[in-house]
Amino acid sequence: MNTVIRKIGNSEGVILPKELLNKLNLQAGDALEVKETAAGLTLTPVDDSFERQMEAARKVMDRYKVALQKLAE
Repeated sequence: MNTVIRKIGNSEGVILPKELLNKLNLQAGDALEVKETAAGLTLTPVDDSFERQMEAARKVMDRYKVALQKLAE
């Protein structure tokens, strides 16, 4: 599969075909890790499920901060 580097605002980027995104279950906003290898570049989806879980936990802890402090006593 070939694609072209294109000008996007003040940056440059690669447009991934929709068929590839669907096949890999990716969508706009998903994070990709870029690695340089001897053969070129590899793009790997970033598994951010742990970070999402931690963010949810932080929100709960912020919301119930006083109650959690009382329980810790």
